[in-house]
Amino acid sequence: MTADADLLDDLLRIAAAAGTEVDVAPDPAAARPRWSRTPLVLVGADQAEACLRARLPRRQGLVLVGSEPAWDLAEPLGAEYVLRLPEAEEWLLRRLGGLFAEGAGRVVAVVGGRGGAGASVLAGALAVVAARDGRRTLLVDADPLGGGLDLILGWEGLEGLRWPGLAGTDGQLDPLALVRSLPQRGDLVIVSFDRGEPLPLPAPAMTAVLDAGRRARDVVVVDLPRRLDDAAVAALQGADHTLLVVPAELRATAAATQVAKTAALHCSSVSVVVRGPAPGNLSAPEVARSVGFPLTGLLLPPEPGLARGLEHGEAPGTGSRGPLVDLCRVVLADLLGAATEAAA
Repeated sequence: MTADADLLDDLLRIAAAAGTEVDVAPDPAAARPRWSRTPLVLVGADQAEACLRARLPRRQGLVLVGSEPAWDLAEPLGAEYVLRLPEAEEWLLRRLGGLFAEGAGRVVAVVGGRGGAGASVLAGALAVVAARDGRRTLLVDADPLGGGLDLILGWEGLEGLRWPGLAGTDGQLDPLALVRSLPQRGDLVIVSFDRGEPLPLPAPAMTAVLDAGRRARDVVVVDLPRRLDDAAVAALQGADHTLLVVPAELRATAAATQVAKTAALHCSSVSVVVRGPAPGNLSAPEVARSVGFPLTGLLLPPEPGLARGLEHGEAPGTGSRGPLVDLCRVVLADLLGAATEAAA
């Protein structure tokens, strides 16, 4: 409950990071119908006196919050806690979402069956589509030799933390602090390599980032290298599902079979995305059968404007329609549908 726009922005940001939906009331009159039945009430300092005048019933789970809380009104209000922001952000994050318990976000890994298969483009498109559809999304670049996944999005000029600043991490990360430090636009944030010296990425750093991503985001998309290093193996082990991108070509299918066998050692759920054109008329089901894993969607046809758009800094999946966007929505629906079934 607050009519302070700046405080409301802060509280909504913290709630979003915690994965908690909130109802907003500007004053006691608007809050009264929900006052007694909601599990936690945050009263902005600007509404503390109005609450006393409105004689709202005393209740448990009442928190007085603001940049300068009305300390003298806490006892008359029956507030259990008085929080000063931004110092108390982490406490509020924990209280709102139980954030450091089991995370609820879903992780999908993407790997190419051969070099140039289009795995990075698919990973970028999945993240873009998920964020555009209102899901808090983290895109993770796990390929030290890929040139930086931020280039796929056209984000190379955005300020924010990249892997060189995270490579030494070997413990738990604060999800809110991580999200705030990364390059971001809207609901999409990214952990990417820069254009500096190739950086060997330790597995503990990857595990810490994915764990924080699960806690703070709805969807985490990881772009994997074909040659799996320790960090890539850690990402596979943490993934709920892995997509193997295979061009509809004979040699690519043979190479992808070996990649698939390795991926399946670390992730129990693997499926195949087949990308056209098919110069030898191999069908998508034939490629999937040869690789030995289920097919996701139909054959993904070439999109002539996609490569041109990437060269001009246009992120994949930005259009509202097209085969790539349609495939991304199928993948996301399956991924999040599996989460719903597991929760039920």
